[in-house]
Amino acid sequence: MSADTLEMMFREFCLSTMAGRCAEMIASAEAQNWGYRKLLVQLCEAEAADRRERKQERLLRESKLPSGKTLGGLQEGQLPAKVRRQLPTLLEGGFVERAENVLVFGLPGRGKTHFLCALGRELILRRGCPVYFTPTFKLVQQLLNAKKELRLEAALKKLDRFDAVILDDLGYVQQTREEMEVLFTFLAERYERRSVLISSNLVFSKWDQIFKDPMTTMAAVDRLVHHATILEFDGETQRSPRPKERGDV
Repeated sequence: MSADTLEMMFREFCLSTMAGRCAEMIASAEAQNWGYRKLLVQLCEAEAADRRERKQERLLRESKLPSGKTLGGLQEGQLPAKVRRQLPTLLEGGFVERAENVLVFGLPGRGKTHFLCALGRELILRRGCPVYFTPTFKLVQQLLNAKKELRLEAALKKLDRFDAVILDDLGYVQQTREEMEVLFTFLAERYERRSVLISSNLVFSKWDQIFKDPMTTMAAVDRLVHHATILEFDGETQRSPRPKERGDV
């Protein structure tokens, strides 16, 4: 069978990498006296590697993760000791398989967002997990608009395809009761089914500022902490101070 015939058959079976590289690899096999098994393995490995790379690119694109917040850029030496100890375990991704949450607390500038984004990126690269990053206020507005248009269920179903959703800056969401109801609905829908990773500058005792109603606050906290890793970022700010300009005191 000729290389052209094989290429045509590979394309028919949607094996684009094998189709594109079959002529090259057949030439290598003939020159180096490969057996048919080694040739087949080489072609399959090339196809698998290319598919993994394309999947990673797609997942990273769909995740909306900020491009600069990577594991390599994370200043691990400035992380609190407990966070450093937990990081290797979190990177293994078992908490996603168990539909557990990661809740990160601390004052602004302590590296909470960078930590969760770096973790989310590694979940994609290491495990192929679908991850979605969003500021909490933006998600709330999207869900509220969906509810007004009678498509809240469809919006929640769309989010359900992500194994982990990163909600950034939960503490800054202090809006109307209706907006908080859709946020609670989102959290309740994911309970024990999908993971939520949350950064917040407000401790649990102040979450009534977010959810307004004490019972709703208690129910939201209960669902989040039932299966969760809770981390506190209590060090110094990691943000560089703004350079003084002429006239500053």
